[in-house]
Amino acid sequence: MDFLPAFKICGSGLAAQKAKMDVIISNLANINTTRTPEGGPYKKRSVVFSSEPLKENFNDILQMVKVEEIVQDKGSVKKVFDPGHPDADAEGNVAMPDINTIAEMADMITANRAYEACVTAFDATKNMALKALELGK
Repeated sequence: MDFLPAFKICGSGLAAQKAKMDVIISNLANINTTRTPEGGPYKKRSVVFSSEPLKENFNDILQMVKVEEIVQDKGSVKKVFDPGHPDADAEGNVAMPDINTIAEMADMITANRAYEACVTAFDATKNMALKALELGK
Protein backbone atom coordinates (compact mmCIF):
# COMPACT_ATOMS: atom_id res chain seq x y z
CA MET A 1 0.00 0.00 0.00
CA ASP A 2 1.33 3.37 -0.98
CA PHE A 3 0.23 6.19 1.28
CA LEU A 4 2.64 8.79 -0.12
CA PRO A 5 0.18 10.21 -2.70
CA ALA A 6 -2.34 10.92 0.06
CA PHE A 7 0.34 12.61 2.15
CA LYS A 8 1.41 14.71 -0.84
CA ILE A 9 -2.17 15.77 -1.55
CA CYS A 10 -2.73 16.68 2.11
CA GLY A 11 0.55 18.58 2.15
CA SER A 12 -0.38 20.57 -0.93
CA GLY A 13 -3.69 21.49 0.71
CA LEU A 14 -1.94 22.59 3.88
CA ALA A 15 0.53 24.75 1.93
CA ALA A 16 -2.26 26.32 -0.14
CA GLN A 17 -4.38 27.21 2.89
CA LYS A 18 -1.34 28.63 4.70
CA ALA A 19 -0.64 30.86 1.70
CA LYS A 20 -4.27 32.02 1.76
CA MET A 21 -4.00 32.79 5.48
CA ASP A 22 -0.78 34.75 4.90
CA VAL A 23 -2.48 36.89 2.24
CA ILE A 24 -5.52 37.51 4.45
CA ILE A 25 -3.28 38.50 7.36
CA SER A 26 -1.38 40.88 5.06
CA ASN A 27 -4.67 42.43 3.92
CA LEU A 28 -5.82 42.95 7.51
CA ALA A 29 -2.45 44.29 8.65
CA ASN A 30 -2.41 46.86 5.84
CA ILE A 31 -6.02 48.00 6.19
CA ASN A 32 -4.89 51.59 6.90
CA THR A 33 -1.71 51.68 4.79
CA THR A 34 -1.75 54.75 2.55
CA ARG A 35 1.81 54.50 1.20
CA THR A 36 3.47 51.57 -0.54
CA PRO A 37 6.76 51.23 -2.43
CA GLU A 38 4.71 51.08 -5.66
CA GLY A 39 3.04 54.37 -4.73
CA GLY A 40 -0.46 54.91 -3.44
CA PRO A 41 -2.36 52.88 -0.88
CA TYR A 42 -2.09 49.17 -0.25
CA LYS A 43 -4.31 47.13 -2.55
CA LYS A 44 -6.09 43.99 -1.41
CA ARG A 45 -4.57 40.74 -2.58
CA SER A 46 -6.22 37.39 -3.27
CA VAL A 47 -4.91 33.87 -3.82
CA VAL A 48 -5.73 31.96 -6.99
CA PHE A 49 -5.65 28.17 -6.60
CA SER A 50 -5.38 25.61 -9.37
CA SER A 51 -5.34 21.84 -9.45
CA GLU A 52 -2.23 19.94 -10.42
CA PRO A 53 -2.07 16.25 -11.36
CA LEU A 54 -0.15 14.08 -8.92
CA LYS A 55 1.61 12.26 -11.81
CA GLU A 56 2.64 9.16 -9.89
CA ASN A 57 2.19 5.72 -11.44
CA PHE A 58 -1.50 5.20 -12.22
CA ASN A 59 -2.52 8.05 -9.91
CA ASP A 60 -2.70 10.68 -12.64
CA ILE A 61 -6.41 11.11 -11.86
CA LEU A 62 -5.55 12.42 -8.38
CA GLN A 63 -5.25 16.17 -8.08
CA MET A 64 -3.18 18.29 -5.74
CA VAL A 65 -3.81 21.97 -5.14
CA LYS A 66 -1.25 24.67 -5.79
CA VAL A 67 -1.12 28.42 -5.49
CA GLU A 68 -1.26 29.60 -9.09
CA GLU A 69 -0.68 33.26 -8.24
CA ILE A 70 -1.39 36.02 -5.79
CA VAL A 71 -3.31 38.78 -7.54
CA GLN A 72 -3.71 42.39 -6.56
CA ASP A 73 -7.16 43.95 -6.85
CA LYS A 74 -7.29 46.73 -9.38
CA GLY A 75 -10.01 48.95 -7.97
CA SER A 76 -9.65 48.41 -4.24
CA VAL A 77 -9.21 52.04 -3.17
CA LYS A 78 -11.67 54.26 -1.33
CA LYS A 79 -11.52 57.99 -0.67
CA VAL A 80 -11.80 59.15 2.94
CA PHE A 81 -12.10 62.81 3.86
CA ASP A 82 -9.27 63.60 6.28
CA PRO A 83 -7.67 66.97 5.48
CA GLY A 84 -5.14 66.63 8.33
CA HIS A 85 -3.67 63.38 6.98
CA PRO A 86 -0.17 63.73 5.47
CA ASP A 87 -1.30 61.86 2.34
CA ALA A 88 -4.43 63.96 1.77
CA ASP A 89 -4.87 65.45 -1.70
CA ALA A 90 -5.73 69.11 -2.38
CA GLU A 91 -9.40 68.42 -1.61
CA GLY A 92 -8.61 66.75 1.73
CA ASN A 93 -9.29 63.19 0.54
CA VAL A 94 -7.00 60.30 1.39
CA ALA A 95 -6.82 57.18 -0.80
CA MET A 96 -7.27 54.22 1.55
CA PRO A 97 -7.37 50.47 0.93
CA ASP A 98 -10.93 49.26 0.34
CA ILE A 99 -10.72 46.11 2.43
CA ASN A 100 -13.82 44.66 4.06
CA THR A 101 -12.75 43.44 7.49
CA ILE A 102 -15.78 41.19 7.90
CA ALA A 103 -15.23 39.51 4.53
CA GLU A 104 -11.53 38.99 5.32
CA MET A 105 -12.38 37.45 8.70
CA ALA A 106 -14.93 35.14 7.06
CA ASP A 107 -12.30 34.10 4.50
CA MET A 108 -9.86 33.49 7.36
CA ILE A 109 -12.35 31.20 9.10
CA THR A 110 -12.93 29.32 5.83
CA ALA A 111 -9.18 28.91 5.26
CA ASN A 112 -8.73 27.78 8.85
CA ARG A 113 -11.46 25.14 8.49
CA ALA A 114 -9.96 23.90 5.22
CA TYR A 115 -6.54 23.70 6.91
CA GLU A 116 -8.06 21.71 9.78
CA ALA A 117 -9.74 19.36 7.29
CA CYS A 118 -6.37 18.72 5.61
CA VAL A 119 -4.78 18.00 9.00
CA THR A 120 -7.60 15.56 9.81
CA ALA A 121 -7.16 13.81 6.45
CA PHE A 122 -3.40 13.64 7.04
CA ASP A 123 -3.93 12.12 10.50
CA ALA A 124 -6.45 9.60 9.15
CA THR A 125 -4.00 8.55 6.43
CA LYS A 126 -1.20 8.26 8.99
CA ASN A 127 -3.40 6.06 11.20
CA MET A 128 -4.26 3.85 8.22
CA ALA A 129 -0.57 3.45 7.42
CA LEU A 130 0.20 2.55 11.04
CA LYS A 131 -2.63 -0.02 11.08
CA ALA A 132 -1.28 -1.52 7.86
CA LEU A 133 2.13 -1.90 9.51
CA GLU A 134 0.51 -3.63 12.50
CA LEU A 135 -0.98 -6.24 10.16
CA GLY A 136 2.51 -7.49 9.40
CA LYS A 137 3.30 -8.28 13.04
